[in-house]
Amino acid sequence: MRLLDSSVPLPVRPRRVLVAGTSGSGKTTLAARTGQILDLPHVELDGLHHGPNWTRRPSFREDVEEFTAQPRWVTEWQYTAVRPLLVERADLMVWLDLPRSTVMRQVVWRTLRRRVRREELWNGNIEPPLHTFFRDRDHIVRWAWRTHGGYRDRVLTALAQRPDLPVVRLTGRREVDAWAALLACRPPASGR
Repeated sequence: MRLLDSSVPLPVRPRRVLVAGTSGSGKTTLAARTGQILDLPHVELDGLHHGPNWTRRPSFREDVEEFTAQPRWVTEWQYTAVRPLLVERADLMVWLDLPRSTVMRQVVWRTLRRRVRREELWNGNIEPPLHTFFRDRDHIVRWAWRTHGGYRDRVLTALAQRPDLPVVRLTGRREVDAWAALLACRPPASGR
């Protein structure tokens, strides 16, 4: 594994990009931003995974296999069932290794905003009522807290299967912005 930071230019322009990080770290936001900068289609995994009423879509794995077979994409690195496939097919991973305090602030505000505005997320789903935080062990805020500590090991373990995969580790919002700016300065790769 080649671990890079926000100041290191990438050796080649990536065509298949994973954005890794705990819930609330900003994976989807950075994946969309990366897609815009590199002119890559952004496929949001949550939209493929969640069916109506928060059920798992039966075609989830097949949908992921189909889009990752394409030559160009950016997506979030999540869901245990497809993580190995995503790592196998990617040519770059961007790892949002943010402090727990940053992640928790982001996930709490995002959850509150979505609930108050009743924003539709995927396939008709909206954030559950706020009181579910107290009774649902897997409420997104509790999930982010519980999984944050072990995320580094998950990344390192998964990358053992792809030691050649470059990984850009970003540890704060300034680094995220600096990396995106550096990415935007690279000339377009020849061909698509």
